[in-house]
Amino acid sequence: MFVDLNCDLGESFGSYRRDNDEAVLRSISSANIACGFHAGDPTVVRQTVRLALARGVAIGAHPGFLDLMGFGRREMRLEQQEVEDLVLYQVSALAGIAAAEGGRLQHVKPHGALYNMAAREIAFAEAIVRPIAAIDQSLILFGRSDSRLLDAGRAAGLRVASEVFADRAYEPDGSLVPRSSPGAVVHDPSAVVTRAVQMVRDGLVMTAAGEPVALQADTVCVHGDTPGAAALAAALRAGLEKAGVEIRPAGSAA
Repeated sequence: MFVDLNCDLGESFGSYRRDNDEAVLRSISSANIACGFHAGDPTVVRQTVRLALARGVAIGAHPGFLDLMGFGRREMRLEQQEVEDLVLYQVSALAGIAAAEGGRLQHVKPHGALYNMAAREIAFAEAIVRPIAAIDQSLILFGRSDSRLLDAGRAAGLRVASEVFADRAYEPDGSLVPRSSPGAVVHDPSAVVTRAVQMVRDGLVMTAAGEPVALQADTVCVHGDTPGAAALAAALRAGLEKAGVEIRPAGSAA
């Protein structure tokens, strides 16, 4: 049994710095690298790509809304063509930087509100998928388990990876509890590890009310902006491996 362990990285920009990326890369198998819209800048993106390649970590584009002030977590009602264009622009930029550094993209994972809107709205999901498929049909699409985004990816002939969040609380319908709600984020590292093992081995997670929610865990996310992300990534890797789960990039399942 194996699973991918991914993290959102490259989110420093200008004078705003987040310095845990190199430490996180020691534990994960796939990196979702910001493309400059919700976070990141050209220098940070290139440096993060270099670090990931040096560590043998698979590279993915992490496109988001053009919303630095809101870190891409505020919903924006864009036309489908606008959504296509912003995804095309960001994924193309990351693919070009990866190629310049001697690597290539493994996957695409939308960020924040872009990700959540695509999880529930098929038209929005399709607008994200179209440019990805046009750029490279071999790219893997990361999306929330049992989401419209994965449905759209499959319909377009893309390979998909069902993503789970060990540090986030789940609603009974399989969606994530909004960050604005109490208890939305699980902070206890031991609880996060226990949840991750249960998700991968048993295919379920418990809601705050104690109800089981079925899900498919192809890749487990660690949020790079979570305090102590490097330590949490290391604990997740150790806990999963102790439970007999191998950590390897999603693309290695082919």
